Amino acid sequence: MKFDITRLGIEFLNPMQQEMLQEVRRERQLVLLSPTGSGKTLAYLLPLLQLLDSKSDTLQALVLVPSRELAIQTVDVVKRICQEVRVIACYGGRPAMDEHRQIKGVNPHMIVATPGRILDHIRKQNITPATIVNLVIDEFDKCLELGFQEDMKAIISELASVERRILLSATDCPSIPDFVGSSDYCRLSYLDVEEPCSDRIVIRSVLSPDKDKLPTLKSLLCMLGAQKSLVFANHRQSVERIGSYLSAEGIMADVFHGGMEQRDRERALYRFINGSCNVFVCTDLASRGLDIPDVDNIIHYHLPIDEESYIHRNGRTARWENVGNAYLLLGPEETMPLYVQLTDDEFKLPKNSPLPSLPLWATIYVGKGKKDKISRGDVLGFLTKVGGLDGKQIGRIDVLPNWSYVAVQRKLVKSLLARIKGQKIKGIKTIFALAD
Repeated sequence: MKFDITRLGIEFLNPMQQEMLQEVRRERQLVLLSPTGSGKTLAYLLPLLQLLDSKSDTLQALVLVPSRELAIQTVDVVKRICQEVRVIACYGGRPAMDEHRQIKGVNPHMIVATPGRILDHIRKQNITPATIVNLVIDEFDKCLELGFQEDMKAIISELASVERRILLSATDCPSIPDFVGSSDYCRLSYLDVEEPCSDRIVIRSVLSPDKDKLPTLKSLLCMLGAQKSLVFANHRQSVERIGSYLSAEGIMADVFHGGMEQRDRERALYRFINGSCNVFVCTDLASRGLDIPDVDNIIHYHLPIDEESYIHRNGRTARWENVGNAYLLLGPEETMPLYVQLTDDEFKLPKNSPLPSLPLWATIYVGKGKKDKISRGDVLGFLTKVGGLDGKQIGRIDVLPNWSYVAVQRKLVKSLLARIKGQKIKGIKTIFALAD
């Protein structure tokens, strides 16, 4: 089976990924503990894919993940590095019947799923769990939390043929529940208990003179300019309030939390990933599992609820060998948690900074996706041939099951939409629109 990790922008495997390649072959029950952003997804996917029989029509591997975004991104990694394995994502927020038809049509070797949705497919006999011999639980500490426990028990009770289990987490887990199966786990830990946050992150405090920290946040974002910043708040209502305030003040910002419709969450996520929006206001839902590259700054608008949350938030920046910054906004009555170790003095904001300029890129929505047999190459070819763009004017292309997003230089969007209006992509008429 052929693999091409360069399609992920990676030239070499890190030591953790290299060790996993060896250990998955030797050990049938494995726990990998490694910090957020260290490459755990690729670490388990490479050896797992090598274990699959691509010539078979049976479902051989189930990967359980805590969120739909992580399911989508994991499937995307598989498809980028290996063309021979058939894989699909199953998650809530879309019709289960559509997934059932996809399962029947694709005959996947691997399914990446959220617990509730895969349990629904098992109970409806849409899949044959007896053929699954490989079980992966990504972010297993999250999947085994109280909200997932009953679903996880029910799922694993149906997986009688599982021979290999791989559990992954960015934090240590004192025990593995008996219902997961097996007690003889080989434990690989790349966690450094003495240094929970990367030494490539500069951690600063920013004092707000008022209890309402919104003006201070605006000043900080203006100072940071075009850099990519994640702003964390503890509540959905706070995320909405912050996003509305920043937009009213002239700062482009997207919001992301669990109360949003799936489509709105996906649009916000892909706009931030492709550089169409540089400020992403979110709850801790965005602190784990999501692959968000090149984040420059983490801004803790609200102090984290605990040290684990703090570590996961900061883990969104300084990924791989990059560097990053973390800013903790403190109101007049707030004190710094003991687990926070500042690496710089209190950060003094300049009195006046101009509003950040608009991002270079804007996102175009294409109303067709994978189910319509549309590929990245199809979108690229359409925009160059019909849209009249050259490759440098087109950024990241994300093709999802039902629609696609593509980054285009912002200054060209208006004229591009006029040229492609009413045109067909691969002979299919569809909608093209600015994804605001």
